[in-house]
Amino acid sequence: MSATAPTRPVLPPDIKARKGGVPLVVLTAYTTPMARLVDAHCDIALVGDSVGMVLHGMPSTLGVTLEMMILHGRAVVRGLSKAMAVIDMPFGSYEESPAQAYRNSARLMAETGAPAVKLEGGQHMAETIAFLTARGVPVMAHVGLTPQAVNTLGGYKVVGRDDEAARVMADAKACEAAGAFSIVLEKVPVGLAARITQDLSIPTIGIGAGVDCDGQVLVIDDMLGMFTAFRPKFVKRYAELGAAADQAIAAYAEEVRSRAFPGPEHGFADQVKS
Repeated sequence: MSATAPTRPVLPPDIKARKGGVPLVVLTAYTTPMARLVDAHCDIALVGDSVGMVLHGMPSTLGVTLEMMILHGRAVVRGLSKAMAVIDMPFGSYEESPAQAYRNSARLMAETGAPAVKLEGGQHMAETIAFLTARGVPVMAHVGLTPQAVNTLGGYKVVGRDDEAARVMADAKACEAAGAFSIVLEKVPVGLAARITQDLSIPTIGIGAGVDCDGQVLVIDDMLGMFTAFRPKFVKRYAELGAAADQAIAAYAEEVRSRAFPGPEHGFADQVKS
């Protein structure tokens, strides 16, 4: 007799070891059904604080709470058997001090079962990243456009052009030196992203940062055409599920109003035939 070995889930050291290899595939997920779909094809399911905008109708990620991330993190982890869950630390849950970051990241991991967290920021967050990694919290870093700092940055703009390039490079290197196992580069010019990828020993995961990164991430509702409030330049639509859903709902509404649905085949007889 032979037994099939259970699938071993991906862990941070596996991601780090993928540097320079087959590109990492990352998508966001916020629910169990979507996590199951992502799990079949991706290396990482990112429980992003983008959930606030995508599922909760918030104008930015700033209103997302730790409790929201725990709720959605639990749902995603339930749907994964292979891919690794990484959960965003929401705004205000880690910036105050390394001790605050540790308390909240430990809570995220303990209450969801996720093996890693992600936080935004470069050189100014290096001390916090080092504090967390020294205490058993694997950290995915995030530099370039950091959406939680949108009010400081003045909008969702490209970060790293001209005089900003040296700072973004320094941010990335500081996160690597502090112990991050990977780093997201968001809306970083493609040439700079390629140089960062070449200079770092940890994988870079791009979103609007070009093809030379060690992996790519997109918000799943963007690439499926389900979130249509706006469409960033870096998003490629692989489906138009939002339009398909709109057509299906319209057809359902018309059939209900015209009494075409439900039909006889959808109902139950008053008596069971003997």
